Amino acid sequence: MEGEAVVETLEAMAASAVALSVHVGGGIYPGRGTRGEGATAGKTVGEAGADPLRDQADACLDGLAEVGRMEARLAALKVYFAAGYAAAAVAMTAPAASPQERTARQMAVTAEVACVLTVSERSAAALMAEAATLTAGLPLTLSALRAGTLSWQHARVMCDETSGLEPAAAAALEAHFLDAEAPFAARGCPAGELVPARFRAKARSWRERHHPVSMEARHRKGVAERRLDYAPDRDGMAWISAYLPADTAAGVWARATEAARALQGPSESRTLTQLRVDVAATWLLAGVAEGTPSPAPQVLVTVPVLTLTGAGDEPALLDGYGPIPASMARRLVGDGAGSFLRVLTDPLSGAPLEIGRTSYRVPKAMRQWLRLRDGRCPFPGCSNHSLDNEADHLLAWSDGGGTGIANLGQPCRKHHRLKHTTPWRPVGATKDQPPGWISPSGRSYPSEQQDWEPAQWPDHPGEDREWEPAQWPDHSGEDHDWEPAQWSDGLAGRIGDTESPLPVDPLPDGAQFIAA
Repeated sequence: MEGEAVVETLEAMAASAVALSVHVGGGIYPGRGTRGEGATAGKTVGEAGADPLRDQADACLDGLAEVGRMEARLAALKVYFAAGYAAAAVAMTAPAASPQERTARQMAVTAEVACVLTVSERSAAALMAEAATLTAGLPLTLSALRAGTLSWQHARVMCDETSGLEPAAAAALEAHFLDAEAPFAARGCPAGELVPARFRAKARSWRERHHPVSMEARHRKGVAERRLDYAPDRDGMAWISAYLPADTAAGVWARATEAARALQGPSESRTLTQLRVDVAATWLLAGVAEGTPSPAPQVLVTVPVLTLTGAGDEPALLDGYGPIPASMARRLVGDGAGSFLRVLTDPLSGAPLEIGRTSYRVPKAMRQWLRLRDGRCPFPGCSNHSLDNEADHLLAWSDGGGTGIANLGQPCRKHHRLKHTTPWRPVGATKDQPPGWISPSGRSYPSEQQDWEPAQWPDHPGEDREWEPAQWPDHSGEDHDWEPAQWSDGLAGRIGDTESPLPVDPLPDGAQFIAA
């Protein structure tokens, strides 16, 4: 970030400071009265509007948003000064005579920054490394940070997920999320509007699919390094963790979760988290004990057609995890693993096809489509897996809402209750896009979307072959009862398994919140 960019950032921060003063002066001060002399400075209650408490709430939310933008810009300035100091320190000294001397000088620079910021040397070293990465190789990320559209946590995620990539690969990952003009740019809400954990999951998923080293090679290395770890902790506690293939881990987690769900009830005081670990411990120590349910896990795996046939090696997608190697996907389908629900994707768009119906009841096939469309609970920032969510009409059937994909969501239990008991409401779903949400304050929060990609058609050396897309019929505006294709005997009963529907809706459509 050059000096001109620093000046622009400072000017933007000055504008933010002015905006903050307007929010504070134009709303009601938090902690002060809403009537009489305690209302606002320079603004009477009558001028504040018909609802002074609403004015206060809006002013506080707008102020928080502006503070967030200022924090991002401050982080950009910290990056500039950290990288600038490191460059100046190198320029002021003669070249190091040995690797040991170079290391000592780096330690001295890090220690200086740590003392200035009153942080640990480890934190200062991380800042210096991230500042170097951002200024040298991630211009879009640094620009978004300066503009206040990307937080420091998001910038750190970008540094982490581009680590070890060649410059071209790092630039492609950055462009996918921050350049709207990039080929197959990320859809849905912008990266800065995803909570950092969700942004990390999407960035890691994209990195896995586009990594220059094949996933098969990296997976073989990981399988060879699988292990079980034990680590003592405080207060008479300890940690057990397992590093193992993703399909195995997903199956274990799903099975333990379903068993824990089965144990819940009015007489059960343990939380789902406590039940899950108690069930797992019982299975490990004594096998499946009497009275402990042992349901088969149900995990969704989405497999590109060319991967399944062996004509391609694109990664498949494992629900709740992300991309998995093609060999693992073919094994899950070929072995007929009953715990995995297998779905094929369109080689042209990377997405499955919509299934429609007009009855009130949500059919199993449509529930499966919801899982594929949303991937998880569609509430902003929620990562609850799709197989543990509940089908729900966005507009109640009794209010004229239909049972089509565009009027269905699959929120988790927590956010399903939020929709039915508060003014939060989901809106704007389509066959390819999960619903966004409108908050009680009237603010709109867009949905996170799946990053479907077209298939990577295989090369055929020595052949002069031109691939042409199939001519799909246009059925827009029509409502059909689609039926599954007739698969060959070798695949019959394996593909499009719909035996495990989403949990039924426990809340009636008529339970919509009505403000007093």
